[in-house]
Amino acid sequence: MEFMSNVNSGLDENKPSLFELISETQLRDLLEPSIRYLLAIVTERHPRYLIHILNRFDEAYALVMLLVERHYLKSWGGSFTENFYGMKRERVLAVNNLKRASAAAPDLMRNATKLRNRDIWKSLFVIVGIPYLKRKLDDAYEIHAGGAAASLFGAGYHQRDQLRENATIREKVIYWLKKILRKIYPTINAVYYISMLSFNLAYLFDKSHYHTPFHFLIKQRMRRLNEADYRAHELANNTRSRHPGLPPITLTSLLNPIFLSKVLLPKLLDSLKLLLPTSIFFLKFLEWWHASDFARQLSAKTNASIELPPPKQGPTPLAEKDFKNLPKGVKVVPLPEDSKCCPICKEEITNPTATQTGYVFCYPCVFKWVSEGGEGEGRCPVTGVKLLTEVEGLRRLMV
Repeated sequence: MEFMSNVNSGLDENKPSLFELISETQLRDLLEPSIRYLLAIVTERHPRYLIHILNRFDEAYALVMLLVERHYLKSWGGSFTENFYGMKRERVLAVNNLKRASAAAPDLMRNATKLRNRDIWKSLFVIVGIPYLKRKLDDAYEIHAGGAAASLFGAGYHQRDQLRENATIREKVIYWLKKILRKIYPTINAVYYISMLSFNLAYLFDKSHYHTPFHFLIKQRMRRLNEADYRAHELANNTRSRHPGLPPITLTSLLNPIFLSKVLLPKLLDSLKLLLPTSIFFLKFLEWWHASDFARQLSAKTNASIELPPPKQGPTPLAEKDFKNLPKGVKVVPLPEDSKCCPICKEEITNPTATQTGYVFCYPCVFKWVSEGGEGEGRCPVTGVKLLTEVEGLRRLMV
């Protein structure tokens, strides 16, 4: 594996290995489900404000990533995750071998291969647009073509989409679109993954500049960030901070649109580079903490040091002299001498059931006492206390 990751290291130092590119792709693919999961958790607490965003998450995520990726493409020449791995995109020129020119004049080569505005929009379509379309097509195939449901229910699953005789034009169009999706999308999906594999293998053995077919179509290749890129980025930041139209930094200027767009927003987007590794470290720490023996031992010691308060004393049975003080129409029974006997039937307890007051009875006896109208309706047979949930509060015991 170490040998394969350095196949091209002696030929071109600025060319990233395939394993770096695969790691970048996997990280980018993990962002969307991770953010969706976190948003779903927060939405459970505040559904009134976030439920609409969660329902349209694909669109909201695409818009946010469009803003973030455009900033990183303009500032660094690469996407957010590509910049995290120290990579950038550059245009492929007509001359194939520019290794000497890159070593002799890196600044000139950077300006020659730098992404233009049109190239940035092409990259945005590949980074944001294509994943969005693929998610939508995957969801549509799963819903309309059946997916796992069709495998489970068989051919009868598709009969629900049969076209009725007096269907409208819109229903006919939708019907044929679903039918076309069921027929051709599996083939398109297979071609997509086979082409990705083919370009990855060609890139691994240095037979191609491009590691995906989309980079080939837009004529862009991946490179490592070098010293010239960092110098140019620092110079651009200094120039932006000295912009003549920017107001001085005050509390009022924080609400100035020019200050927000030129200074504050770029700094916030650049800070995402620090937020991502910090979040990964924090999540890994939580994963280790919950899985380690140290956490369990510490938790056990902490629980052992906690002094639990004594339980509250429940209602006590009434003495015979207090029976006459009960409200009119309320009846109680005394406790038997043998605790194994039911206070109601005076026989050995069968199918033991406890009330909220803590006393145990036979289930048929206490159910009849609590549920049926009369002297004991809704009350504990021993204490006469009103049970909050009546029959629903009875709990059977496993002895």
